[in-house]
Amino acid sequence: MNNNHPQTPKPKPCLNAKNCLVQDVSKYKPKMTINDISAASNSQPIKPLPKIKLLTMFRLGLFQMGLGIMSLLTLGVINRIMIDELTVLPWIAATAIAMYQFVSPVRVWFGQLSDTKPIKGYHRSGYVWMGAILFTTLSFVALQVVWQLGRSIQATQWSWISYGWAIVLGFIFACYGLALSMSSTPFAALLVDVSDDDNRSQLIGIVWSMLMVGIVVGAIISSQLLNTPEICGTAILAYDPTQTAKMANIPTLQATVNPVFMIMPAVVLVMCFLATWGVESRYSRFSLRSQTVQREDQIGLKDALNVLTASRQTGLFFGFILILTLSLFMQDAVMEPYGGEVFGMCISETTQLNAFFGGGTLFGIASTGFWVVPRLGKQRTTKLGCILAVACFSLLVLAGSLESQSLLKSGLLFFGLASGMITAGATSLMLDLTVAETAGTFIGAWGLAQAMARGLSTVLGGTVLNFGKMLFTVPVFSYGLVFVIQGIGMILAIWLLGKVNIQEFRDNAKSAISIVMEGDLDG
Repeated sequence: MNNNHPQTPKPKPCLNAKNCLVQDVSKYKPKMTINDISAASNSQPIKPLPKIKLLTMFRLGLFQMGLGIMSLLTLGVINRIMIDELTVLPWIAATAIAMYQFVSPVRVWFGQLSDTKPIKGYHRSGYVWMGAILFTTLSFVALQVVWQLGRSIQATQWSWISYGWAIVLGFIFACYGLALSMSSTPFAALLVDVSDDDNRSQLIGIVWSMLMVGIVVGAIISSQLLNTPEICGTAILAYDPTQTAKMANIPTLQATVNPVFMIMPAVVLVMCFLATWGVESRYSRFSLRSQTVQREDQIGLKDALNVLTASRQTGLFFGFILILTLSLFMQDAVMEPYGGEVFGMCISETTQLNAFFGGGTLFGIASTGFWVVPRLGKQRTTKLGCILAVACFSLLVLAGSLESQSLLKSGLLFFGLASGMITAGATSLMLDLTVAETAGTFIGAWGLAQAMARGLSTVLGGTVLNFGKMLFTVPVFSYGLVFVIQGIGMILAIWLLGKVNIQEFRDNAKSAISIVMEGDLDG
């Protein structure tokens, strides 16, 4: 019988029950919301991840130890060779090396990249390893360019060829800075991923203590490589190796220094792999904390920056880190001349001042992470460190007034202790001021603030000292002005710290992430 109605085609038999079910329900799939994602992620029981162990904390510290060694090789050995041995103009040497700081804004991008673009399933480790391979290789390349620069100066003085090699060296150090950002920013984000509130301060204490150990190791290496002329008192200020007739034997220098820049970077590279191998896969909480980790349309750089700027707390903490770092490191450029001009110390003696500051910092970081932060909390610990630093600046000025070397060394030891306390407290606070979905982006922003401040601190310290010499005829007053400015900056940092509210930050950041994700889902 014909009904004259078109017959509905019979569905083809389905041979796979699982596929049939997917086909039947897929066309009725409703639009997901942020709550659906959260509910789906919470619908299955989650196996708790193991707590990071003390031995693993020390293993992670190998990475920072490696960075400490590299900083002394590049900022210590290469800088000294250029100025003391090859008579490169100091401002050219400083500008070329400082290029690695000028590329610091890329830290935000690398942080965001590690949040959203895993490499072989790893959000952090792949970037850490790639960056480590690049920066260890580029350190050797930079040294070879230094030799070419030295040869051109010896052959033609400061010709266009010499300036050309100086430009190439600056470019190499810019690439070195990019590689360093690629590695160090995801590493800091990894510390957020693998730690919890109750053990993060201990992790920071160990990791940053090993950074200081690396700096000490690098200092020993650099002191063994290069002999410093024994010049004392005010002669330190007049000493300019570029004005001497000394002609370095570059082949002899190469034979001594090249092996160090092959062996030590290779050791550092091995340390970087040992530090992070297997840590992310075993301990990372990133996938549990992040609402977006399983989504293909994860938060992009533009949205990450929107989350970054969603809270006024971001600007407050960025300003705090900037002023704090400036206030901590302004004396770097003036401490050794201070020891020479005011205390009559020789170059070898002023170099040893770093040991007092470094020893105090090492003890301050280690003790703060384990004993102080768990008792006082991160903000109060950081505030206490800032107050102690202000007292230490007063002690340094008093030491100059009395021309007391013992008081100067004691002041530097206590300043190192306060600096270690500040570093442990502020770094723990910095890692708390992140959210899982954009942890790398936030770490990149805080790293940018630190890099900008470190780059500016040396310039600002020298500028304030020069201004002080114009105002005062007594040297201790000129140097004292630098310490006074540091103290004022530290007081301003304390004021900003008092306005930092972690809970407000987290609430605003989570709200911004929800808006971004719901916008993506609706779109």
